[in-house]
Amino acid sequence: MEEKNAKKVMLSGIQPSGDLTLGSYLGAIKNWSERAEIFDCYYFMADLHSITVRQNPADLRRRTIEQLAQYIACGLDPEKNTLFIQSHVPAHTQLGWVLNCYTMFGELSRMTQFKDKSAKNAENINGGLFTYPALMAADILLYQPDYVPVGSDQKQHVELCRDVATRFNNIYGDVFKIPEPYIPKVGARVMSLVSPENKMSKSDKDPNGTVYLLDQPDVIMRKFKKAVTDSDTERCVHYDLANKPGVSNLMSIYSACTGKTFEEIEAEFEGQGYGAFKPAVGEAVVETLRPIREESERLLKDKAYLETVYKAGADKASYIANKTLRKVYKKVGFVVK
Repeated sequence: MEEKNAKKVMLSGIQPSGDLTLGSYLGAIKNWSERAEIFDCYYFMADLHSITVRQNPADLRRRTIEQLAQYIACGLDPEKNTLFIQSHVPAHTQLGWVLNCYTMFGELSRMTQFKDKSAKNAENINGGLFTYPALMAADILLYQPDYVPVGSDQKQHVELCRDVATRFNNIYGDVFKIPEPYIPKVGARVMSLVSPENKMSKSDKDPNGTVYLLDQPDVIMRKFKKAVTDSDTERCVHYDLANKPGVSNLMSIYSACTGKTFEEIEAEFEGQGYGAFKPAVGEAVVETLRPIREESERLLKDKAYLETVYKAGADKASYIANKTLRKVYKKVGFVVK
């Protein structure tokens, strides 16, 4: 039974398979800090999901800790949010196996991301790559969240999670809360600086296409000066997603960093062309990311503090997750110790 005034629960995780990007920040993390006042929030480093693709172990460990530091630097107060590392909570894999047995082969084979990742990793199409939506369902359902903030590329997985939870509930009764996908309306998709038809990605082969939260100012400025604009002769700063995807992407980034509307941006750069616009976007990004980079660097020097954060987060997450897991184990007929 829920407390009458209990906060709604929200959960989200990002794989530490690459460094956090400007797209991650503007599309998701920037808005997370405000949610702590409204929601009971759980955020985790999804290291279990990362190994569906081969990882360098030292890099995975480093990025996991760096991601935690960056979460905190982006405003996620560990006193108000539960921050933890996925592999520190065994209930994720334990429930993941159970849900594998309630997820149909056909459902998994239809997952767009499985097809995409299989095409990119033809030499390593492993079982985890195929079944990881069942683990993602476990990640979500363990905490009985009301909302799961996801990019539109992950909406399919949340829909599968809802289907699996509904199937389980239909068999065993009211075990899982059915979560709602929560897709931010603004800044949800920041595109590559070199291929504006593609989403900015930490796995982009071209390093100039992606801005990372820990990039130094000179690196950020260089990337924006090289950013693809458009080949039109007017070279005017005007938002037109269909015909000017490069400039429109830069305008979206500038708007997210400055709070200015597209109309205000067009007026600001009227008659100036891309030569003035691209460095201005770079400067706005530099100043947006400067406090995050500096605070991240400070936190990464304090390993003991970060360890206390992820251990306390795992303890709290485990307490909640294990309550759900025990209920599931009893329902399916396991002898619960």
